[in-house]
Amino acid sequence: MAQIRLTQLDGSLPNLALMKLSHYFQTKGHKVVMTRNIYRSLYEPEYDQVYGSAIFRFSRPRFDEFMRQWPFAVVGGTGVSDPITVEQVIGGEYEHYDYSGWPDFNESLGFTQRGCRLKCKFCVVPQKEGKPRSVNTIPDIWRGAPWPRKLHLLDNDFFGQPKQQWQARIREIRDGGFRVCLSQGINVRRIDGESAAALASIEYRDTKFKQRRLYTAWDNLGDEAVFFSGVKTLAEAGVPPSHLRAYMLVGFDTAETWDRIWHRFNRMVQLGIEPYPMVYDRENKNLLAFQRWVVMGLYRRFPFDVYDDARKSPDSVEAFRKRGWHRGPINP
Repeated sequence: MAQIRLTQLDGSLPNLALMKLSHYFQTKGHKVVMTRNIYRSLYEPEYDQVYGSAIFRFSRPRFDEFMRQWPFAVVGGTGVSDPITVEQVIGGEYEHYDYSGWPDFNESLGFTQRGCRLKCKFCVVPQKEGKPRSVNTIPDIWRGAPWPRKLHLLDNDFFGQPKQQWQARIREIRDGGFRVCLSQGINVRRIDGESAAALASIEYRDTKFKQRRLYTAWDNLGDEAVFFSGVKTLAEAGVPPSHLRAYMLVGFDTAETWDRIWHRFNRMVQLGIEPYPMVYDRENKNLLAFQRWVVMGLYRRFPFDVYDDARKSPDSVEAFRKRGWHRGPINP
C-alpha cells in the first residue's frame, strides 16, 4: 500500500482533478491524504508520491514554494507550465470522484460537457479540451441522497454540446428539482431563443445557491452588439439583466484604454448587469484596484476616484469619511 499526498494549491471549490486521483488511488488500496497545506508538517510521513494542482496563474508563488517543499511532486492544472493531466496519471478518461477530502462541501460537482466552440486567445480550454463533447448526465454528477439537489456545473460551453444532449440535461435538471450553478459562464454571444428559454426554465443560482444568478462574459469591446443582443434574448425569455454577472477581462488587449474599460463597465451597470473584472495583467496595480472596487460592490457607494484616493492615503478610513460614503455617479 502506497502513501499518497494530494495538495490543492488554489481555488475555493474542491479540485476535480484531485477528487478523481483520490478516488482512483483509494480503489487501488492506497492511503490518500488530501490537504491545502503546501508545507510539510512535523509528523507527516514519507510519501511514495506527492501530487499538486493549481488552476490560476497568479498562484505561481505558492506553486514555487510547494515545489521547494516537495521537489519531486507531480503537478497539474491550468495554473502551471507543462502540467501533467489526470488522464496521463491514470491512463485514460476517469469520471469518478472522492469528496472525503472536502467534508464541508455538500453540493455535487462536475461537467456535463468538455471543450468549447470558441478559440479565445487568452483561454486554454480549446487547446486543453478540444471541441465540445458530452461527458456526463445529471444523475452521473449528483451524489444521490442524502446530499442536497444542488449542482455546481463546471461546463465551459454548456450549449456547445449536441443539442439533444443539452436538452436532455435541462430536462434532468428541471424534472429532478435541482438547483444549478453555472459559474464558468454561459456564452451569451451564442444564445438563441430556445437556449434562453431552457435557462429560464431551471433554478439557476449563484455559487452560494442563495440568489438567482447566471454567469457570462463580455471580454472584447468589439462584441458589444452581439453581447447585448444575447442579453435581450435572455430577458425576452424571462431572465432579466439583474440576474446576470458578466466577467469582463481587463489588461489583456494591448490596445485597451481606460475609456474602453469604463464604456463596458458603465453600459452593464446601467442595464442592471453585475460586472466582475478579471485582471489578466496581475502586475497592474490600477487594474487590481479597479477590480477590488467593483467586486466589493463599492461602485454602488462612491465613484472610483474616491476609492483610489483613499487607498493611496496613509489614513484611508479618514479619507473615505471626508469624501463621503455616498451613492454617487459612476465616473472614470
